[in-house]
Amino acid sequence: MARASYRSSDIDLMARMMRAEAEGEGKQGMLYVGNVIVNRLVANCLDFKGLRTIPQVIYQVQGGNYSFEAVQKGNVFYQRARGIEKRLAKQNLDYWRDHPGKYALWYFNPYAPCPPTWYGQPFAGQFKNHCYYEPKPGTCDSVYRG
Repeated sequence: MARASYRSSDIDLMARMMRAEAEGEGKQGMLYVGNVIVNRLVANCLDFKGLRTIPQVIYQVQGGNYSFEAVQKGNVFYQRARGIEKRLAKQNLDYWRDHPGKYALWYFNPYAPCPPTWYGQPFAGQFKNHCYYEPKPGTCDSVYRG
């Protein structure tokens, strides 16, 4: 059973985001970003209550800005998805999860060492330039299911 319900257009949109955010970190890095996207979709907690579709996750606005930098800046996000990114996105939607993105709801590139917390959320791990953060225990149990 898939981690979340989706349509083919969701795969394409998610693939574009994964490429735009983590192409320089290879397939593994794109998969971790995909983990965060799917985790936000299924979490229904904290900043991510009420998100029910991949487009709602990708285009979510918080604090007056899009949640994903690639949507704000445009860069690669507005290019077509390639086959490899589509396969990776489908893997994330269907089943793939791994540390440090396995339960993460946030990631960013600090251009420095990863801080121990990000807006009060604990550091889960790092892959190349991205630092991943999970919700504090007891604040978002749904992200740990499935």
